[in-house]
Amino acid sequence: MHIDENQSHYLGHRQRLKEKFEKFGLSAFADYEILEFALTFVLPRKDVKPIAKELVKKFGSLKQVVDADANDLIKIKGLSSHSAAFISFLKQFAVIYCALHIKESKSLSSPEAVTDYLKTVLGGEKVEKLYAVFLNSGNKVIECKEIESGTVNKSVVIPRKVAQYALKVNAAAVILAHNHPGGSLKPSAPDIAATSAVKASLQSIDINLLDHIIISNNGYFSFKENALL
Repeated sequence: MHIDENQSHYLGHRQRLKEKFEKFGLSAFADYEILEFALTFVLPRKDVKPIAKELVKKFGSLKQVVDADANDLIKIKGLSSHSAAFISFLKQFAVIYCALHIKESKSLSSPEAVTDYLKTVLGGEKVEKLYAVFLNSGNKVIECKEIESGTVNKSVVIPRKVAQYALKVNAAAVILAHNHPGGSLKPSAPDIAATSAVKASLQSIDINLLDHIIISNNGYFSFKENALL
């Protein structure tokens, strides 16, 4: 089989990327190199380095590429719908891995213990979503479940939903989390009111609300740490 000079160049580069990964892991890679290495698995007959660089240039960072909508990804020259689906898959894979990690971990006693996972789940979301982390009496995670999507602080059914599911899984405590797609970490008046309503609903069935965490691309805000709970 004839291999032209350009093909020989990128095949050699792929081999060097593979060897670099095996020796140092992804921590030694730039953002575009991580994307480039990932794309080699779905675009085996193409030089993917220019595509990876263009993705980072267009969206701003590796995280923003992974968070991007598939319809926006396929606007990048050379990136097929199949490749865009693979990039979306990478985030979902990370979410599932993190969920399993915290579920199998020791007890959770601080917002930091679940914040990284919640950032993975909620980071980059374009709409507001509310999640609840249900814990047993030893603060070990039973399940992390999406409760509501949309304008979550205006839903009057949220306290009932959280309480009903807490009873279903026999939870002893709950941590709420929702995202602010606009970036602000300041809780709104409806956020505070909704938190109070959930707390009261859970207290009526002897379940503790340990915290409510707001997630955005600028970090997190803990109701407990800021004496709002």
